[in-house]
Amino acid sequence: MKMRLETSILPAGQAGAQAAARILAAGGLVAFPTETVYGLGADAANATAIAHLYAAKGRPAFNPLIAHVADLAAARRIGRFDARALKLAEAFWPGPLTLVVPKTDDCPVADLATAGLDTVAIRIPAHPVAEAILRAFGGAVVAPSANISGHVSPTLAAHVESDLAGRIDLIVDGGPVAVGVESTIVGCFEAPLLLRPGGLSRERIEAVLGAALARPPVEAGSDDSQPLAPGMLASHYAPRAAVRLDAREVAPGEALLAFGSARLPGLDAASVVMNLSPAGDLDEAAANLFGYLRALDAKRPRAIAVMTIPEDDLGEAINDRLRRAAVAR
Repeated sequence: MKMRLETSILPAGQAGAQAAARILAAGGLVAFPTETVYGLGADAANATAIAHLYAAKGRPAFNPLIAHVADLAAARRIGRFDARALKLAEAFWPGPLTLVVPKTDDCPVADLATAGLDTVAIRIPAHPVAEAILRAFGGAVVAPSANISGHVSPTLAAHVESDLAGRIDLIVDGGPVAVGVESTIVGCFEAPLLLRPGGLSRERIEAVLGAALARPPVEAGSDDSQPLAPGMLASHYAPRAAVRLDAREVAPGEALLAFGSARLPGLDAASVVMNLSPAGDLDEAAANLFGYLRALDAKRPRAIAVMTIPEDDLGEAINDRLRRAAVAR
C-alpha cells in the first residue's frame, strides 16, 4: 500500500456532510458512522473510486459491497424489489437490514462493487449523519466497514483513524455507534436466504415474511469461493491475537472477553478482562463487541478467550462474528 493521503477528521454536522459529499463526488473516500458500524464510503457509480477503496482496505476484489441510499425510491432505481423484498424494506428501512436483489436494467452501481454478480446489495442506514451525507451527495454510496479488511470492525472514529489514517480523505466523527454489529443480509431470491446474521434478528424478519429464512450453501462462506454477499468470508472481523471460543477457564496470559456474571476458573491470571454485558444483555453485548475486541487486542495477549454467548436474537450475529474471528489464519 503506497498511497499516503492527508486524512481530515471533521465533527458530524452540516459542514461535515457537505465536505463528505464534495469528496465523494470527486472520487475520494469518506468514513462515516451508521447505526451498525463506521462505513468507508465511495461513489457507487465510480469504478476508480471503488478500486481505491479496495486498495485502502486491502479487500479482495471478489467480495461485493453494499450500496447505501437515502430512501426507498433511490433503492428502487438500482434494484428490483419483488413483493417480499418490498415488504421487508417497508418494515425495516431505515435500519440494520441489507437486501440483495436483482439489479435494474440501468443500475448505475459499478460492476466492481457487485463483484460481477447480477444482484446488488442495498441498505438505507438509520443514522442522521449517514442520511445527511447521502442526501447531500445525491447518489448511492458503497460503504463496507471502515477498517483494514478482515480486521475488527470500527465502532468509533478513533478505530477508523487507527486503521486507515493516510489511506482515506476524510473521517466524519459522529461518536459511538448504537448497534455495534453489521447489518443482517437477506438474499431476496426464489427462497429468501439469511446470508449474514446481523443487527436485525432472524426472528423479526421471519415474523414479517411469515416463513423461515433458508441458509446459503456451506461453500458460499469459504475463503476460496466468491461470496454471495459482504461479510461471508470464513476468516473475517479478526483481531491479531488468536481467539478461543466457549472458554470454560482462563489460561495465564490470556485476555478474557466475558459475558454475564459467571466467574471462570483462572480469572485472576487473565492479562485483562472486559465484559460484553455483566447483565447478560445481548443488545449491550453487540454494541460492545468490536470495541472490546480491539481494546483487548491492543494489550497484545497470548490469546483472547471468549465465554459462551447464547445464540438467541442478536447472539446469532455475535457468535457469527466471533467464529469468523477465530478461524486460523
